[in-house]
Order: sequence, then C-alpha cells, then structure tokens
Amino acid sequence: MIYLKTDEEVELLREANLLIGKTLAELAKLIKPGVTTKQLDKVAEEFIRDHGAEPTFKGFPNPYGGAFPASICTSVNEQVVHGIPNDVPLQDGDIVSIDCGTRLNGFCGDSCYTFPVGEISAEVKKLLKTTKEALYKGIEQAVVGHRLGDISYAIQQHCEAQGYGVVREFVGHGVGHEMHEDPQVPNYGRRGNGILLKNGLCIAIEPMISMGTKDIYMQEDRWGIVTRDKKPAAHYEHSLCVRKGKADILSSFDEIEKVLADKFI
Repeated sequence: MIYLKTDEEVELLREANLLIGKTLAELAKLIKPGVTTKQLDKVAEEFIRDHGAEPTFKGFPNPYGGAFPASICTSVNEQVVHGIPNDVPLQDGDIVSIDCGTRLNGFCGDSCYTFPVGEISAEVKKLLKTTKEALYKGIEQAVVGHRLGDISYAIQQHCEAQGYGVVREFVGHGVGHEMHEDPQVPNYGRRGNGILLKNGLCIAIEPMISMGTKDIYMQEDRWGIVTRDKKPAAHYEHSLCVRKGKADILSSFDEIEKVLADKFI
C-alpha cells in the first residue's frame, strides 16, 4: 500500500531525517584509524536518544530469527550493507558505510553515507564519488510525472558505465510512519517502467555499488552482506519527497561534509 504524505507529514519526516545528518556528522568527527565501529554505535545511540528520538535499527527483526543488536549499520570495505558494529579497529585506507535510522514524533528518517578512514586510494575514491553522483542522478528523476524506473535506470546507467556492479537484492523504499514502506526502489531498471510518481510520495533512494561484481552473499551472522569477489562497495542514501519540477531532499549531507572538509567525496 502506497500512501502520499501531507505537507505537515513531510515536515515531520524532515525533522527525523535532519537528525540523522547531525548524528552522522558527530560520527564523522571520530572516524579515524584505531576507532571501532562499536564505539561509533555507542555515540550514535546516545546522540539520537538525547534528541528525543529512537534508533529504528535497534531491535529490528531478522527474518531468519533474532533482532539487529545495534543502532547503526557499519559496513566496512567489502561489506555492502547491514554490518554489525564490532570491536575491530578501523584501519587507514578502509571505508565504512554508516546507515542510520531514527523515529521522531512518529515518523522515520533513513540516510547513509560512506566515510573514508584516513587516506584511501584513488581507485576507492572514484567508487565513492561515482556512487554519490548516482544517488543525485536518481534524485533528479524523482519528480511528478516520471516513473519509478526512471530513477532506477539513471542510477544503473551511471554506475555500470564506470564498470561497477549494481547490487540487485537490496533496494530503496518508501518512508513514513514505518522505516520500510511501499514502493520498493531498485537501483536498476528500465526507463518508463513502474509506478507513476505523484506529489507527496516519500521514498529513500540508496545506491549500493560494488567496485567489481554485483554478486553478494550473506555472512554467518545473518546480517552482513558482502561482495562475492571481496572488492569494496559504497552506499549513499537520501530520503526525499517527490515534487513537481524538483524533488525535496529531506535528509542532508551538509553537516557531515563540513566536518570532513576537503576529505569528502
């Protein structure tokens, strides 16, 4: 079931999403070689709760049993998504995708950013740059009168033209009272296909792009998803509202990139 949001609901969604940008900016201050993702998770949960919200990822049920044990997903290098924070120190040259969700005033925010750890290679930097570009190319298509496939096609074409793999099994989604709502928003597809985009449709667009193959597998913890060829993957995500002429982006990377300064991709 797809439901369109009122202007008042969109503003509540914006508040939940802007809190994620602030949370990720706090983490950006800490990300360096030697820091663990479990340390980042502790800071994120405290920051979210101190601002009157709940981390939506914590306790999220797994279809295979159990629940997600942390407040953020921290996916390092070849991990694509759903990495569980742990005590392994980050190393110079790593990348870490931090996916974060909040629930504030009954509405959910969802956004992700891939961070460099120390100095990363030019090859990996290009992967991050291309993935983030693909996110915005998808957003450009999220306007009234276009179709869902226009978003998917724009992302796929941009990334595959650079020789990257576009993960198929995990997709963007609607956002609202629930973290995952209809419709699903794939990162691959055909122009002109899919539902017609209408004013007030709120979705999260999130390209998950691998430097090599698009093929993935699940780790033994039944959460972490890894590229089959063990090459690095990047993941960027914005939540937005479809509008006439230009999408209204509800989340923000601005505060993150102020912290990263000349290091942001």
